[in-house]
Amino acid sequence: MRNFIAERRRNMPESKLIPIFDNATRYDDVINLSIGDPDVPTPRAIVDAMYQDALKGHTKYTNSWGEMELREEIVKFYQEEYGVQLGVNEVFIAASGCLAMTEVMMAVLDPGDEVLLFDPYFTCYTSQIEEGLGVPVLVPSYENEDWQPNMERAAQYLTARTKAILFTSPNNPTGAFYTQKTLEQIAAFAQAHDLLVIADDIYTAFCYDAPFLPIMTLPGMRERTVTVNSFSKNFIMTGFRLGNVVAPAPIAKAIKSVGENIIYCPPSPSQRAALYALRHRKEIEATIKPEFAARVAYARARIQALPYMTVSAQGAGFYLFPGIAKTGLGSIAACNAFLDGAHVLMLPGAAFGDAGEGYMRIACTVDVETLGKAFDRLEKLKF
Repeated sequence: MRNFIAERRRNMPESKLIPIFDNATRYDDVINLSIGDPDVPTPRAIVDAMYQDALKGHTKYTNSWGEMELREEIVKFYQEEYGVQLGVNEVFIAASGCLAMTEVMMAVLDPGDEVLLFDPYFTCYTSQIEEGLGVPVLVPSYENEDWQPNMERAAQYLTARTKAILFTSPNNPTGAFYTQKTLEQIAAFAQAHDLLVIADDIYTAFCYDAPFLPIMTLPGMRERTVTVNSFSKNFIMTGFRLGNVVAPAPIAKAIKSVGENIIYCPPSPSQRAALYALRHRKEIEATIKPEFAARVAYARARIQALPYMTVSAQGAGFYLFPGIAKTGLGSIAACNAFLDGAHVLMLPGAAFGDAGEGYMRIACTVDVETLGKAFDRLEKLKF
């Protein structure tokens, strides 16, 4: 009998995280600092607005591009926030940022096309590139460079098949905020080598020291940038599974063609929730942003007081990426040591690429009181 599993699926490696999560189930008092799903509930007004719209009949299919009213609101958002004038034919609504990114890869990559990806990176990126039959090419970045992409180093990874650059800022897992200088260097590199830039702008509301700058707003970048966004983080809507893509019209149309054959359209109630969230973003951000700024600042101070951890001056998002070299352990072993010794679950840097080895990702997705309990436990460990 033949093997009915696709050849490319037959020997997929198991995630490095599965044994760690399995280990965590042994304890009933684990403080979970591993997942990027904040404990803060979705603002009640968003849920109420969605419910009322569902009662009015917003429970059916929408256009496969997404609901026109929401697309128009995204156009308005970019005009008001960044002075960018988009057309609705450049905006596609997707059922989550993850699905949006996969659809982008399926729309823009030919088999064997290479995508430059800065390591450490969000764990799904390599698989999403591969779903588009592309090849992820990892370009290391380093803490002593503030985790900023080094484009001279990136040039060493260029080949005739390089087609795109993928990055996220504020970064997951490092928490690094890419400076305007860095974005300008990425833009110049993309233009010099005729590359597409795919920007994952998912944490834009969590910029504490400087305003967020979309790379698409830089000169010459509108026509070569695909921007993926999500409502999950900025509006604490992780379970609503809704994202969007802004891209030049021909690329947006290709992405839409992929999406309508996978899911046809995103959930209509979630689109109504997103519409309310965008229209009330200022008041929503005013309650969410200070909370996470306080959490990150508190966790950084507690890390600095630990003799076996170090942390750089990262300034955005809600992740911290402390170094654990002083423990004398690799990141997976250290993760298990923290779990077994303190019942605190974090993620090993090795899960985010080779350049992440020697680090640990901490998600500040619990309140300061709970963070305090976690660090009180970690203080008692000896290495």
